[in-house]
Amino acid sequence: MGRVGLILGSKSDFPTAEKALSVLQEFNIPVEVHILSAHRSPDEARRFASSAREGGFLVLIAFAGMAAHLAGALAANTTLPVIGVPCKGSFFDGMDALLSTVMMPPGIPVATVGVDAGKNAGLLAVEIMAATDKELAEKLMEYRRKATEDVLRTDAEFNTKYSSK
Repeated sequence: MGRVGLILGSKSDFPTAEKALSVLQEFNIPVEVHILSAHRSPDEARRFASSAREGGFLVLIAFAGMAAHLAGALAANTTLPVIGVPCKGSFFDGMDALLSTVMMPPGIPVATVGVDAGKNAGLLAVEIMAATDKELAEKLMEYRRKATEDVLRTDAEFNTKYSSK
């Protein structure tokens, strides 16, 4: 099985990245975590992305706030799938990061999840890897089945507690 790279623009992105990390660990997917900035360490970010396939990575997840160019910088230097996770910063409630991540030029795609949606990024990475891994696909189906059960259990509880009889 390949691994997933979690690339943070700064350590302040870790609370969001931790959500993806938890999902990947739940599915027993090997993970490698780095802090590489598109602006403060561009050469290192480029080198990492350029060698990621040879390093055994199958998916890269980039976490960045504010200008949030990290996902695009990685995607420009690899043909692996890159998932961008815009992180809330001090300004604009994460909308600046969302727009910076999602508005890629034609030819350099970045799959983008919602602001601070680390869990969805982790699940999207699992889905990508499950496309060619039957065992992982089965684990993903079981995960979804349990999520459905949780929703239906909560529905029954709320129906019993709050519905008029």
